[in-house]
Amino acid sequence: MSLPSDLTSLHLVAFALLFAAWWLYSPILSLFGRGTLNAQLSIVRLRWMRLSTQRAQRPFDAILLNQIISSVAFFGSASLIVLAALLGTFANVTSVHAVLSQLQFVAPMSIELLAANLSVVVLILGISFFAFTYSLRKLIYTVALSGGLPDQAEETPQSTIQIEATATVLTEAVRSFNNGIRGYYYAVAALFLLLGPVPCIIATCTVMAMLFYRQTLTTTARAIGTYVDAVNAEENSRK
Repeated sequence: MSLPSDLTSLHLVAFALLFAAWWLYSPILSLFGRGTLNAQLSIVRLRWMRLSTQRAQRPFDAILLNQIISSVAFFGSASLIVLAALLGTFANVTSVHAVLSQLQFVAPMSIELLAANLSVVVLILGISFFAFTYSLRKLIYTVALSGGLPDQAEETPQSTIQIEATATVLTEAVRSFNNGIRGYYYAVAALFLLLGPVPCIIATCTVMAMLFYRQTLTTTARAIGTYVDAVNAEENSRK
């Protein structure tokens, strides 16, 4: 199998940057302070699980978990539908190439390079789909663990272990979900490959800058940071 004749090193850089920006996002963000909002909210989820054991009834907790599960299931289904549509384009790639060739803002490319560019989008969305389904499985585990938490006003060493384990599984489920959501952002950046490798590189950097901004400088990020600080201060005062 030969590579497209018009595939350049700049295309390879654009491909590599897409996946590097996606997978190195969390490690890079952790170097600049608190880390991702998901990492900060792990403290809040631990508090949530701890408080749930002190409630006589837990309909509120069940509703929250159900909402999270519904959201993950929706994105998983949507990813599958989009993947099916994109895979369908390969059956008519000649017609798609003919239409795109008539658009002046689309960079000239061979059918092989068009297929390669679409394959990158399909790969990103495919990985996102598996992230959503894995998140859904972890949430099912969370439901079982949460349902098995003891009802009591005060924690014991054994219940503390159970609470922390449940919160950890929930955080891991949300982590997988967030990874899938970020895949959507980078799939949009990958579509800029149709305009050329340079627009794709610019789009990838723009997406990454936007995600960093949302995680660190927005009002929401600052409010969550304040909330986590208050939770930590409350926990420290009890020790």
